[in-house]
Amino acid sequence: MKIKVWGCRGSLPSPDPDNYRYGGNTSCIQVTHGETCIILDAGSGIMRLGRFLNPAIKEVHILLSHLHIDHTMGLGFFQPLYNPQVKVHLWGPSSGQEPLLFRLRRYFSPPLFPVKLSELPRHPEVHELGDEEFRIGDIQVKSEFICHPGPTLGYRLTADNKSMAYLPDHEVMLGSSDFPKQPEWTSGFDLANKVDLLFHDGAYTSKEYVGKMGWGHSSIRDAILFAKMCQVKKLSVFHHEPTRTDEQVYRLLQEVLQQGDLNFELEMCAEGNTYEL
Repeated sequence: MKIKVWGCRGSLPSPDPDNYRYGGNTSCIQVTHGETCIILDAGSGIMRLGRFLNPAIKEVHILLSHLHIDHTMGLGFFQPLYNPQVKVHLWGPSSGQEPLLFRLRRYFSPPLFPVKLSELPRHPEVHELGDEEFRIGDIQVKSEFICHPGPTLGYRLTADNKSMAYLPDHEVMLGSSDFPKQPEWTSGFDLANKVDLLFHDGAYTSKEYVGKMGWGHSSIRDAILFAKMCQVKKLSVFHHEPTRTDEQVYRLLQEVLQQGDLNFELEMCAEGNTYEL
């Protein structure tokens, strides 16, 4: 699998000169394997992805973790949606209250957006997901509800015995009665267990998290404890606070690395990062 990060900022795009290194676009990751193209979330980063998408790709699968605006705000600006030669599939969490299609129509309607879903040249195919496993082309996908306000999915993608997990918005501390001592009872454990690469929410410092418990995000410390518990090979800390500058993000990384005691590779995710599993 080839992986590229098009956005890893949380909550709000931050196109600031101080955010050049880690980027200012919100959640969007592209995964390709052979002729299969999967996009994880449609934050502001998906607009640029659409401009550079390989023209040979005629089918795209967008897997939405949830429908908060920072994960969907770029969807209407994704150019392949306006190309009748490209088939776009939209996958996202089911809800007991309203079908996914109806919830997506809210975004594609005034006053939020001028173009309706029905006005697109080729209507995207919408798929609802819960806790399940399925295949998209050459990639095996596992989806599972995780701890975050509103219906929210995490994903595990596997191909050629290599795997990655994507949990960009996840409050792991509230997803277990005794974190990190009971892995099998911890939100997201089955998705991230022994993956080669984990993208995980690390929005806050431990001090910041105390005042923001219940907001749906993890501290960097908790993200690291989760990665240790899951025995991952590499952790890429995701969902950087929009007010955090490059210097501040880098300083947080150095503080963690100085503490040592890591049995996996650790990085702060950066827009433009590429990986090959």
